[in-house]
Amino acid sequence: MATKDVKAQRSVIMRLSMLMADHLLAFLSGMPFNLNFTSEKRQSPLLALGCGYDQDLGGSYHPIDGVLGLGRGKSSIVSQLSSAGLVRNVIGHCLSARGGGFLFFGDEIYDPSRVAWTPMSPNAKHYSPGLAELTFDGKTTGFKNLLVTFDSGASYTYVNSQVYEGLISLMKRELSTKPLRQALDDQTLPLCWKGRKPFKSIRDVKKYFKTFALSFTNDGKSKTQLEFSPEAFLIVSAKGNACLGILNGTEVGLNDLNVIGDISMQDRVVIYDNEKQLIGWAPGNCDRIPKSKSFIM
Repeated sequence: MATKDVKAQRSVIMRLSMLMADHLLAFLSGMPFNLNFTSEKRQSPLLALGCGYDQDLGGSYHPIDGVLGLGRGKSSIVSQLSSAGLVRNVIGHCLSARGGGFLFFGDEIYDPSRVAWTPMSPNAKHYSPGLAELTFDGKTTGFKNLLVTFDSGASYTYVNSQVYEGLISLMKRELSTKPLRQALDDQTLPLCWKGRKPFKSIRDVKKYFKTFALSFTNDGKSKTQLEFSPEAFLIVSAKGNACLGILNGTEVGLNDLNVIGDISMQDRVVIYDNEKQLIGWAPGNCDRIPKSKSFIM
């Protein structure tokens, strides 16, 4: 490797170690990667990729663990691809409820007019649409100014303790007349319900649960909603019970931060447009990789 390449690589490592807020040390390696674009074009740009080690999380447990290089920083993969002129500085993913899905770089696999967009918070280090209001079954709940962030490194969705208790109360009130009861013997997640017979899929139980939503203000007047249908907050356990995939984030050290995790992003195209500073989402077929000029993993 040329001397100037080694110096550049060391510079990247130094910048990364200073930026990591969780005391994460990391090794980075700069090497050419063969990227196959869906347009059948192939490129081999030099990318700096790496892995972290010696992570000091302090005394609390943090359930959030992203992939190094997929964030908003200048050393992210999409920033490197964008700087090389290969794609726009846009990253997104489509996670299938049946397993699998795809990650994409660039802006050519979706129709912007069919996407629900909201501004990206300019002050957040993570992908955050800012503050939100919670509605339940189309009605206000009184929970406003909720700080929200998207994190595909979280399997479940986390809300602060007040929202969690409020949401549980609303759900239990709705379920009080339904043929469900709490499954105290199921430890899959903190709260599970059982029916007259084991559930095989969410389709068997979704009719008993109401949809809720987070509303984000765009320009002070219009609002963009992120809806949570039962598929976005329930799983079926090995015992055939319906378990709530919304967890108490305050208990695991997230304080007042509310994190949208994988369970609530399934079968949606979620887009982080770093150039326009927008976050968007739309229903998507995550089982099929679309054809485009974007790079897809």
